[in-house]
Amino acid sequence: QVQLEESGGASVRVGESLNLSCRASESVVRIQNMAWYRQAPGKEREMVARIRRGGTKDYADSVMGRFTISRDNAKNTVYLQMNGLKPEDTAMYYCFVDLIFTGRAYWGQGTQVTVSS
Repeated sequence: QVQLEESGGASVRVGESLNLSCRASESVVRIQNMAWYRQAPGKEREMVARIRRGGTKDYADSVMGRFTISRDNAKNTVYLQMNGLKPEDTAMYYCFVDLIFTGRAYWGQGTQVTVSS
């Protein structure tokens, strides 16, 4: 069982920045992907950003150029730096990891981001 501890969500104004973090109880050497998803009320959960084991990064079109995903292997932690926040970024943000050998996936409990104008 992998535990994911998220932090960093807050209520901010348009244009401001936030940095989300997610620390995994499993070593990153056993993790295939680390990602951030979000889910707004009434909408499906969507991937925001992903960093693969080899370091390749993927972003949703809606956050490209504004959000940056990074990873600290020594801390087993993935970060999501969010700049230029917009009201449409308001959502619950979830950390996600899946393991190399088992393929099992794990989700964090979520951290709320609210952007107001």
